[in-house]
Amino acid sequence: MTAPGLGLWSHPELRTALAAEDWGAVLRTYRKLSGLSQTKAGELVGLVQPDVSDIERGRRRVTSSEVRQRILAGLGAPPHATGPERRPVAGLLLPGPGPDDDLLARITGAADATHKVDAPTLDWLDRLLAEHRSAEDLIGSRPLVGLMRQQLGSVVGLFAGARGPLADRVIRLASEHAQFLAWMAQDQGQTAAALTWYDRSHDWALEAGDADMAATTLSMKAHMAWSGGRGDRAVRLAEAARRSAPGASPGVRGMAAQMAARGHALNGAGDDAHRLLDEARRLIGRASERPEDEPAWMYFYGDTWFTLQRGMIAMHLRDWTGAADHLRTGLAGLADSYRRDRTWYGCCLAHAYAGSGEPAEALSVALPLVPDAATIGRPHSWNELHTTAAAMIRTGAKEGHRLVEALRQHDWRFPAFETERTR
Repeated sequence: MTAPGLGLWSHPELRTALAAEDWGAVLRTYRKLSGLSQTKAGELVGLVQPDVSDIERGRRRVTSSEVRQRILAGLGAPPHATGPERRPVAGLLLPGPGPDDDLLARITGAADATHKVDAPTLDWLDRLLAEHRSAEDLIGSRPLVGLMRQQLGSVVGLFAGARGPLADRVIRLASEHAQFLAWMAQDQGQTAAALTWYDRSHDWALEAGDADMAATTLSMKAHMAWSGGRGDRAVRLAEAARRSAPGASPGVRGMAAQMAARGHALNGAGDDAHRLLDEARRLIGRASERPEDEPAWMYFYGDTWFTLQRGMIAMHLRDWTGAADHLRTGLAGLADSYRRDRTWYGCCLAHAYAGSGEPAEALSVALPLVPDAATIGRPHSWNELHTTAAAMIRTGAKEGHRLVEALRQHDWRFPAFETERTR
C-alpha cells in the first residue's frame, strides 16, 4: 500500500504538526485529509491499529528515531515539508492582540490621570469603532490590531473622569472594543488572546448591564469551539448565551440559536441542527422588522448571512449539494465590501463542490480566491483551500494537484518543494 500523495503535505496543519514533531497530530491530520482508517495508516508506517490510536491520543510517545523515520517514509513526507513558521510581510505582521500588563492595569482601575469625558466624545468613539469594523471586513484584521489596542487604551483612560450614565457608556464602549479585538485575534487563529479578550468583554458587559454583548461574547466563544471542531462545547456555550441573557435582542438570540445549530451539525445531529435553524430564522425575521433595536455590531446579521450559515451546516451534515446551493445564493447577496467573508465562504463553496464530486467547479471557484486567502484569509480561508485540495487529491482528481501548485506559489510561510508527484 502507498501513501495517497505528496499534495496533502501542503496543508498548513499537517506541516505545523510535523515541524513540532507532534506525531499524534501528524497521524491524525494525515488521516483526516487522506480519508484513511487507523488500520490503513498503520499499514503504511508499520504499526498496528492500537499503536496508531495510542499515539494519536497521546497515550504513547514516539521517541524512537526508527519509528519517526517509518512515519515520515510511510506517509510520503517530502524532504522539505517543514520550514520557518513565517517570514515578514510588509504591512501585515503586527504584535499579538492579547492585552499587555499596562493595559490590564488601566482596565482594572489603576489609571492615575483623570480625562474629561462627555457624550459627544463617546458618540464620536462609537462612530469610529463602527468605521473600523467596516474597514476590517474589507482589509482584514492584521492592519487594524495595533490601532484598536491604542483606541481601547484611550477609552479605558476616560473611565476615571466619567460619572453616572457616562461611566456606564464608557464601560459598554470598552466592552465593544474588547469584543472586536477578540474577533480579530480569533480571525488570526490566536485562540488564547481571543479568549482573554472575550472574557474581558464579557465582564465589562455584565458590569454595564449590557445583555446583548454578554450573550454575544458567549456566542463568539461557541464559534471558536466550532472552528476548532468541538461540537459539544459549541452547543454548551451557545446554550449558555441563550440562557444567560433573556433580555437580549432578537438578532443576538438568533445568533446564539444558529451557533447551537452549528455545534449539533458538527456532531452529526441533523434534527437538532435544523430545529434550531428554524428558531434562528424566526428570530432573524423579528430582528429585521426593527433593525434600530439591534446592537451596532450586529450590522452584518441578516438573510444573506443566515443563508451562508445554512450552507456551513449542510457541509457538516455532508449535504454537499445543499451546501453549494446555499453558499452560492449567499455569496450572490454579499457585497464586495465584505472581502474577507467573500473569501472565506468562497473557499467553503469550493470545498462543497469538491465534496459533491465536481472538481472542475471546485477549482474554478478556488483559484481566483488564492491571493486573498494568502493575505487577509490566513489561517482560516487558507487552510480551507488546502483541505479542498486534499479532498480532491483523495478522489484522484488532477484538479487537487493544480490547486496545490497555485497555493504553493502564494505561500510565504514555507519553502517550496519540488516533486514530480505534485505537478
